[in-house]
Amino acid sequence: MSALSKAKGFKKSKSGTYLSIATTAFGAISVIKQAKRARTEQDTLQLVDAVVSAAAIATGLAILYRELKRLGDDDVLLG
Repeated sequence: MSALSKAKGFKKSKSGTYLSIATTAFGAISVIKQAKRARTEQDTLQLVDAVVSAAAIATGLAILYRELKRLGDDDVLLG
């Protein structure tokens, strides 16, 4: 099995999904900082950007959670 095949398999694994969730959640830290800075500077456009970014992160986390549940259901059926 080539390294590329292993990498693609990891992305679809439970541990790969957990890693994706962690990195996506880590991205939320910068969005929170951006929102705080925008509120301090009263920059409406930056605040809107932070809100849209937060919505994208929330959607991404929901999709990853759904994928994690699907992987969990598959494991039960295989076992």
